[in-house]
Amino acid sequence: MRAPVLPRSARTRSPPPARGDHRTPGSASVVTSVPAAPALVVATPGAEPRADGGYAAAVLLDGWVLLGRPSLRAAEEALRRWLNAAALVQPGPAGGEVIVVAEASLPVVQALIRWDPAAHAERELAERYTLRFPPAVRMAAVSGPERAVAALLAAADLPPDAEVLGPVTQDGAAAPAGNGAGRAPADTVRMLVRMPRSGASALAGALQAAQAVRSARKDAGPVRVQLDPAELI
Repeated sequence: MRAPVLPRSARTRSPPPARGDHRTPGSASVVTSVPAAPALVVATPGAEPRADGGYAAAVLLDGWVLLGRPSLRAAEEALRRWLNAAALVQPGPAGGEVIVVAEASLPVVQALIRWDPAAHAERELAERYTLRFPPAVRMAAVSGPERAVAALLAAADLPPDAEVLGPVTQDGAAAPAGNGAGRAPADTVRMLVRMPRSGASALAGALQAAQAVRSARKDAGPVRVQLDPAELI
């Protein structure tokens, strides 16, 4: 897979081998800055120290790890981290170079190459309207033992335009159909309730009231309710 080089760079070349210090900042060893001297800095995303005068080059590795997360905000978060790291590099006219190891045709990588997060945000919003994902709609995720989740939704006085999706199991697979004695209920499932944003207060109120009913009855099984979760499954 070819790593695209950002236009901030005046030349396409590999970073020179480090001659000097080697630093590895991370959660166990916080390094906030490094001097303007030859060094190789290996940092986890978000823990990049500032370099006096800016870095000569940066290589953004393992793009697939950030982009492959099962989250609505995976691309958004990846772009944010990439931009923050690239901003620490010297500008192209000064010789700075940034390389990202990811598929160049991906929209999020193109947004990085063009240095255009606004266009990426507009694209993401348009896609979410098409798919009816937050923030285009209001979404509630109800997670817990299958019977407890079903009981909470049955007790909830949901608005007429609420759409119930699922359930899916903890590993993201659809739960087997049917609730008879032929199968055991899943240990943990998630169901989604989707509706227009105009009914956000009604949805939140209905789920809160249903939780209160479960609590008063001391129903077994913890049920978690999240509004507009980043992880849908």
